[in-house]
Amino acid sequence: MGSTSAQNNGEGFGRRDLIKRSAALGLVAVPTMSFLSACASSDSGSGDKAKKGKTSKKNPLGVNETAPLAVTIFDGGFGTKYATDANAEYKKAFPKAKIQFHATQKIQSELQPKFNGGTPPDLIDNSGAEQMDMGVLVGKKQLTDLTPLLDAPSVDDPSKKVRDTLRPGIVEMGQFDGDPVWIMYYAYTVYGVWYSQKALDGLDAQYPETWDDMLALCAKAKKKGIAGWTYAGKYPYYLPFSLYPFIAKIGGREVLDKIDNLEPNAWKDPAVKSAFEAYYELYKKGYVLKGTPGIDHIQSQTAWAKGKALFIPNGSWVENESAKVIPADFQLSVGAPTGLDSSDKMPFGTIWASGGEPFIVPAKANNAEGGMEQLRIMLSEASSKNFTSSVKSLTAFNGGTDGIELTPGLKSGVAALEKAGENVVNPRLQDWYVKLQKEQIGVSCLGEMMAGRLTPAEAIKKAQGYADAAAKDSSIKHYKHQ
Repeated sequence: MGSTSAQNNGEGFGRRDLIKRSAALGLVAVPTMSFLSACASSDSGSGDKAKKGKTSKKNPLGVNETAPLAVTIFDGGFGTKYATDANAEYKKAFPKAKIQFHATQKIQSELQPKFNGGTPPDLIDNSGAEQMDMGVLVGKKQLTDLTPLLDAPSVDDPSKKVRDTLRPGIVEMGQFDGDPVWIMYYAYTVYGVWYSQKALDGLDAQYPETWDDMLALCAKAKKKGIAGWTYAGKYPYYLPFSLYPFIAKIGGREVLDKIDNLEPNAWKDPAVKSAFEAYYELYKKGYVLKGTPGIDHIQSQTAWAKGKALFIPNGSWVENESAKVIPADFQLSVGAPTGLDSSDKMPFGTIWASGGEPFIVPAKANNAEGGMEQLRIMLSEASSKNFTSSVKSLTAFNGGTDGIELTPGLKSGVAALEKAGENVVNPRLQDWYVKLQKEQIGVSCLGEMMAGRLTPAEAIKKAQGYADAAAKDSSIKHYKHQ
């Protein structure tokens, strides 16, 4: 992997695909309105936009061959080598172009003045603790519509458009209000319940498919001194990685859509009640690792990797992020959420999977065509394989695993996606309403409930109150499933 130094340190922001979106790890506030309004009001672009080049078979987006390309990448758990490798491919295609490459963990604070001054880079991986708020960037018309990229011929097969080579849901994730596509999520994350197959074998157990089976397995583990569950107690918005698809499994994906749409009483749906009560039972019966509410994601992952707990809700970045602490014979696996019972609306295998690492081309980019062309190169089979083999994550490119020896977690993630088939859910709350999802639902509701300080009924009432307030808040741009 390109850069491992950040991924296992105490900060833990170095890393991963998806926390970009579930973002900020609660330590950094959402970008302030002063920054966002400053962004919005900066109409004095100081950079000269590169003139568009001639379109051709080799250059379908009409990149200006001599224009410089400025790329800023979040330096996290995926490192930056995948990006510099793609830059090298761009340089081969356009040898006269100078590439300005910059890696940082401080996306917002470094790019804020550039957005303000109308001189942003041409391509940005808007990820990590200082991720800029996507909903605001879209609402303030700060981004370039990536439809030309999606409609361009793919690198590997010019008879196919780029959009036809992508995994399910990727295009939709980049949309906020209908057709324009503002974001290209490059990584592809499988969320779920992560565990050691070796640990289950040691208990002579199968991964549980119903909640009764889950509780029975946790009871069995407890007798051997092993907790059933742990999670990032300080950042409890990791809990939804398994809880939200559990809600969908019980009540159907429309329950999650209503929650995303901030509909009145969405949190009071019986499926939400059942899911909250099931998780609360883990706390009540003492199946959660002692001290979990006070530990962070790295500490919880380390305790789990050391065999102190069977299950942890997480995303597929956990394999790379915890590589130093996961034993060689761990047999890392991911399970779709355990269901409630046979009355569930969706089948066992229903899972949350979606794009990570959101790449954007600013509206005021000097070389927007170059930014899109760099993404087109990254969405080739060769670039995708390079990323997957080096950082243990799938990409948005639908394929790119043939001939690569997959790591245990990656292999398990691919199998989970195959099992899910069409039953993949993608809750949008964490993209559309960052504060609501992280601080309010995550910390104030789920975190408090799992620490035993709120009952499920109280947590649900509180969650609905936060959602209602967000729905009424005219300073927030609201989005809906189309």
